[in-house]
Amino acid sequence: MRSIRVAVVAFEGILPFHLSVPCAVFQAPSPDGPTPFRLRVCSAEGRQLGTAAGFAIATPYGLEELARADLIVVPSWRDPAERPPEALLGALQRAARRGTRIVGLCLGAFVLAYAGLLDGRRAATHWGWTQALEERFPATEVDPDVLYIDDGAIVTSAGAAAGIDCCLHLVRQLLGSEVANRIARRMVVPPFRRGGQAQFIEQPLPEAPADRRLARLLEQVQRRLHEDHPLDALAEQLAMSRRSFTRHFRQLTGSSFGDWLMTQRLAEAQRLLETTRLPLERIASRIGLGSPVTLRQHFQRAYRTSPANYRRAFNATRESA
Repeated sequence: MRSIRVAVVAFEGILPFHLSVPCAVFQAPSPDGPTPFRLRVCSAEGRQLGTAAGFAIATPYGLEELARADLIVVPSWRDPAERPPEALLGALQRAARRGTRIVGLCLGAFVLAYAGLLDGRRAATHWGWTQALEERFPATEVDPDVLYIDDGAIVTSAGAAAGIDCCLHLVRQLLGSEVANRIARRMVVPPFRRGGQAQFIEQPLPEAPADRRLARLLEQVQRRLHEDHPLDALAEQLAMSRRSFTRHFRQLTGSSFGDWLMTQRLAEAQRLLETTRLPLERIASRIGLGSPVTLRQHFQRAYRTSPANYRRAFNATRESA
């Protein structure tokens, strides 16, 4: 299998954590075998760069690597009000014309916007800078309430942790949920958070015994996706009222239980479409959606494609890779 070439753009003053996010997902050593990615950290401003943490990093790779990449990641930017180097903007524009997929994580969305790549598109960035992105680039539709937005050739994400979710989403598309889940387990992060999930929770709660009981309950639900899970029954298991359970769940996760359950069911549908030849009737039954019609409706709404097209596209992507 040919390696998937990933170019990550570094620059003067970069925060090392931002740079480490795509590196950890696409290049870190794996006990499961060699990485399927060939990652290059490419400098936009010379071979040695100072970082926001006070130490320097060096790379032998420059912007010429962007011309050879299958995937380009801009992990952040140092100042949303500063126009990036013209050489970087030109390299991104040429890559976009070639059809290369380009990703802007966190404030990296500003770099894509300066290159004109977000005009007429939906985009995400760190919640603290969504208004600035919207005001500076009015041709971009900025969504302040999501983790990441996949707009096909262009992908953008919210803050640093959301960048991990976004990169795992890309791995899932390129190589399937099994590979993405292995990487997530290695990194000890959740294997899947849908892009439309809220960026942050207004009133996080301290961990309490009820939190641990809820986590165990949700693990049971994940193992029994084919069953019905009425809220009253779930609340009773935690000795809560329906109203208290609903409020507690949203405060902890930023999501309603119904949305969370649908996310788990569709993620399992993705895995089954990728790894089995089960007909849609069987998949719908195994994940608790009842009928292929219901599965198609929810799958189309979540992923903008049908289950059949997803299965064909994943198999074609895997074979080409």
